[in-house]
Amino acid sequence: MNDRTSGPGRAEREELARLLPAPAERDLPPGRHLHHKDTLMRLIDQDGDRATARPRPRLLRPAVLLPAVGLALGGVLLTTLAVAGQDSAPAPSASGTATAPRGAAVLLDRIASVAGRSSEQTVTGDQFVYVRTLQTGNEGKFGGPVKLTEPREREVWMAQTAGPVIDVGLIHQDGSYIPITVGVPDGEPAVGYPAGLDRPTYAWLASLPTEPDVLLRRLTTEITRDQDSRDTPAEDRDQAQDAFDAIGELLRETVMPPRTAAALYKAAAKIPGVTEDSDAVDAAGRHGIGVARDNTRTGERTAWIFDSTTLEYLGERSYLIRDTSMGSKGTLVHVSAVLERAVVDALREDPSTTA
Repeated sequence: MNDRTSGPGRAEREELARLLPAPAERDLPPGRHLHHKDTLMRLIDQDGDRATARPRPRLLRPAVLLPAVGLALGGVLLTTLAVAGQDSAPAPSASGTATAPRGAAVLLDRIASVAGRSSEQTVTGDQFVYVRTLQTGNEGKFGGPVKLTEPREREVWMAQTAGPVIDVGLIHQDGSYIPITVGVPDGEPAVGYPAGLDRPTYAWLASLPTEPDVLLRRLTTEITRDQDSRDTPAEDRDQAQDAFDAIGELLRETVMPPRTAAALYKAAAKIPGVTEDSDAVDAAGRHGIGVARDNTRTGERTAWIFDSTTLEYLGERSYLIRDTSMGSKGTLVHVSAVLERAVVDALREDPSTTA
């Protein structure tokens, strides 16, 4: 465990994070920023940790994916989440509410039914999942007013090897190809990154339980274990929000097995605070129906957007639900749109030209 008495105090850590630039901080959902901020602080006093614990490998994602703290380090530091079958953790709950309101629950049940009828794919360990999206970035200062870029196209190729792997994938954005690689602290041996919650391969997703309550407990267990390993303070934890964010990340840049997708949507219906957003617009300007949750800690609402007719996942949208240092209520802080998903045989392969 990290001895925070020997490192910067909480106020100093917050101030350090505010001083770091953030040209692309909103490429991750709001609930994950505390994760990366805390990781930076753990790196600051990593020398003290080495005396008692072996540092874990970390996944280095390029600047186009990063919140502010990741940029200062040259990459995001993601902690590996164990995937052992421990399903004893309680499902997220708050204020005695066991599930989402009926409107959202009914919508998620319909989405799950459609997702469960989609075609199963064959994905081998030597292939790559390809996802092409439109995404905005935030060029404002960390903690300051949002300054969004226009939506720009991004292509991602993610390795499907069960792992551990060093070369996790590749991003193409703004004319550049940027590797996603695993980094380790100086002096430590290179250790690959396995498939898991932060690197969800098709095979790993297919291995998840498909009973919604069991699946939700599985996700909650892994998130809690990750937070415990980082000594995340109790006040920085929100079990329901973390579960919603984790499912949102799994939906974003993956190719999903139908049974897993259906189970995730049914699990989301059991998260308290999930509501229906009657009209949400993705980065491509497509109107749809949203499944949303308010992050009361950050003052943001994040909505997953689905086509109103087909119920196909379109993208994600986040905006402020109250006035904050990032802007006034209603300010858009992030929006994305999925344009294409495919399975390809090589990095840089464009499925539109090889079909």
